[in-house]
Amino acid sequence: MTRLILTLCLLLAPQFAPAHAQPSSPQLELPRVTLTAGMHLIQAQVATTPQQQAIGLMHRKEMPTSEGMLFIFEQATRQCFWMKNTLLPLTAAFIADDGTIVNLADMKPQTTDSHCSAQPVRFVLEMNQGWFAKRGLKAGSQLGGPVFAKRGQAAK
Repeated sequence: MTRLILTLCLLLAPQFAPAHAQPSSPQLELPRVTLTAGMHLIQAQVATTPQQQAIGLMHRKEMPTSEGMLFIFEQATRQCFWMKNTLLPLTAAFIADDGTIVNLADMKPQTTDSHCSAQPVRFVLEMNQGWFAKRGLKAGSQLGGPVFAKRGQAAK
């Protein structure tokens, strides 16, 4: 009888997993926004909910060159990212409300090392590692797009 109960528990456990459990497949159907970095266009998936942000770019085996993921948070705070279950080497751009890159962090796949913003930010853009460097973008560079406030205005 004990063996039967244990077997049933193991078979049914996935059906009763908590809603916040992280899937083992990439999330590919998030809304998108077009951002600019000088003459370069970025097609970014937008992660706004805690669950979307927790999953991020996990489990992706590839990502097109000009695509990335933009994380938008409710309030500017010190944002920290890590790469557990993320298979691609990425660079995180920590971005001020006006689209100015505050700092960049190269992140190694499948690690739990923290990579944090140098100051409180609401936006983090993850791109394939090397994307920013190849285009000469660094701290102080300006990104554009409908999510960023114009200089001197607060982002909505």
